[in-house]
Amino acid sequence: MTDALRGRRVALVGGAGFIGHNLALALAGRGAAVHVIDSLQVNNLVAIAAKMPELVNRDLYLRICQERLDLMHRAGVELHPVDAREYHMLGHLFTHEIQPQVIVHLAAVAHAGKSNKDPFSTFDHSLRTLENALDHARGNAEHFIYLSSSMVYGNFRTAAVDEDHPLEPLGIYGALKLAGEKIVIAYQQVFSLPYTIIRPSALYGPRCVSRRVGQVFIENALNGSKLQVTGNGSEELDFTYVDDLVDGVLLAIEKTEARNQIFNMTFGRSRKVAEMLEIVLKHFPDAKVDRVERDALMPVRGTLKIDRAARLLGYSPRFPLEVGFPRYIDWYRSLTGGEPPRVR
Repeated sequence: MTDALRGRRVALVGGAGFIGHNLALALAGRGAAVHVIDSLQVNNLVAIAAKMPELVNRDLYLRICQERLDLMHRAGVELHPVDAREYHMLGHLFTHEIQPQVIVHLAAVAHAGKSNKDPFSTFDHSLRTLENALDHARGNAEHFIYLSSSMVYGNFRTAAVDEDHPLEPLGIYGALKLAGEKIVIAYQQVFSLPYTIIRPSALYGPRCVSRRVGQVFIENALNGSKLQVTGNGSEELDFTYVDDLVDGVLLAIEKTEARNQIFNMTFGRSRKVAEMLEIVLKHFPDAKVDRVERDALMPVRGTLKIDRAARLLGYSPRFPLEVGFPRYIDWYRSLTGGEPPRVR
């Protein structure tokens, strides 16, 4: 391990979320000066505390979000509770307080279903925050990193796709992620702002409250609810443990070879949802399964090729599903003491 990140001033916009706080902890562990900018309003402490009527496991999610903040505080990560939609507030923070060398944009409504139901809020928290961050980065920051999504591809035309696969997203979430990519590239073209675009897929791991498929499986198994599976579980996703993605982002910050590149950053091998379900049932043999219909706006996906990240950055994921998902289950059990989370 080198100390190339030591002392680097890194700002994480939307950095108190699932990916962001894990990245902040890793950066702090490498000696970077980490600043998290987050209003805590999107899928985070403020929104959950407001007791949204459709929210399940509210008490558990409040505890998880508080744990994120506690871990970052203990690691010396500075939290700025600023709404990145506020152009002048964000500018003051960047110009007069942080003066970041690297900006990582993570702010988003990180759920395709919610994005389709509330396009305005999704645009506001995704593209408005991105435009503000880019505008203050030009001429100031050395490097801008944008967290995109595998959803920009839409339906995979082949079982495995590289970064040059046609981009035909379905629904609001993927469309806005693709729009974000185009804006980031345009800022490099017009203002010579170096960028890196990263496309993750099917993330899972500790302290997620986004109700991704693996999270919902474990929580339902813990509280005795049925595990809902689309069809026979044959759908394939490139499930990626969050630590692998974080390792990749660290490499992108550290290595100049990442500049002006787009990377798939996943485990690099798709797995059937049924395989994840099988792991859950080994740990929770009494869990019951319910079959549900597929969401028509969810694209058919598969493996994301990671050859470019491996070649240019030395990216090498460490957590196949058989390793990462049991770790995730163990974390849940340690968090709840083996007791089921209370459903509201």
